[in-house]
Amino acid sequence: MWRNIASNFLTFLVVLVFLMAGVILWGQSAYNSEGPLAESICLRVDRGSNMRRVSQELEERGAITSGTLFRVGADYTGKDSQLKAGSWLVPEGASMAEVTDIVTRGGASTCGTEVVYRIGVARVRADVRELDPETEAYVDVAEFDLLSEEPKPEEYRKVIGQSDTRYRIIVAEGVTSWQVVTALGAVEVLEGDVEGIPPEGSLAPLDYEVEKGDGRIALLERMQEVQKTRLAAAWEARDPDVPLESPADVLILASIIEKETGVPDERGKVASVFVNRLNRGMRLQTDPTVIYGITNGQGTLGRGLRQSELRRATPYNTYVIQGLPPTPIANPGAESLMAAVNPDKTDYVFFVADGTGGHAFAETLDEHNKNVARWRQIEAERASE
Repeated sequence: MWRNIASNFLTFLVVLVFLMAGVILWGQSAYNSEGPLAESICLRVDRGSNMRRVSQELEERGAITSGTLFRVGADYTGKDSQLKAGSWLVPEGASMAEVTDIVTRGGASTCGTEVVYRIGVARVRADVRELDPETEAYVDVAEFDLLSEEPKPEEYRKVIGQSDTRYRIIVAEGVTSWQVVTALGAVEVLEGDVEGIPPEGSLAPLDYEVEKGDGRIALLERMQEVQKTRLAAAWEARDPDVPLESPADVLILASIIEKETGVPDERGKVASVFVNRLNRGMRLQTDPTVIYGITNGQGTLGRGLRQSELRRATPYNTYVIQGLPPTPIANPGAESLMAAVNPDKTDYVFFVADGTGGHAFAETLDEHNKNVARWRQIEAERASE
């Protein structure tokens, strides 16, 4: 009798083990299989939330088939306590394992709202953008002048304090250090005062991701470190025939190139004009340096140069002085730095606007005068329209 009972119990245990193994295999398969989500969603995880709340929302929104299995899987993989606050893009068909990884990985939010502060030469603005989960593209919600005294849009005020809002600061090529510091002073998510202006040319134009509470000084130091790295790389890669004696000279010439053209493909040609002039002992004769001598980099001139200003002797008037001005006139980007040290091989020594946003280049004064005449005609036609 006892032998039969023991035999039956052993059989029961074997069946139970097989059943449990089957359940585990089924659970693992379901946890790692493609999920039911038909369209991508943006899942917001608030600070202090937990896996139970998140699993309930995911189940309600059709992203997972079982909240219980989702929590068991997160616990089994050791991720149940690693939930990260933020807004996370959950793509269509994501498995429970993939969703678990998404909400526990951390880093910058991958969907939701972002505020982009754009520091440009002529304007400083802020854009409020939201990611559309269906298209996975950002849609503009609001835009405003960051330096304006007008009240900020409600869309901005609504998201500025949310923990999952992403912030970026985009510094355009050709802005001055004064413009950067002035703009950062208006970015309210940053903290700390900046005393003094960093040396002209020392701030790298780039797209910087920041967090609320970051320091302005620390951000400026980041910009300077990037520019140092870029300048060192440019100096290392320089053409030995280029008449630049130091990295400081590279920075100065690159800043002039940056201010002279907004057409990427022209940088090498513009650089060749200035290098050819330096090699021939010709004055650079570039308007942006004269303008910098007038404004000290504090904003744009807002008008054309006067003849008296072109004749006035200042350290930045390259119609009067020989060689480079004493300092950069803006913060150049990486492409202008490389153009300064590796210009195109040309015989050009002149250029003038051609009416398309680019320039007409010339090797001789006669060619240049014809290009200037064409440009004057274009100006006159535009003025009469």
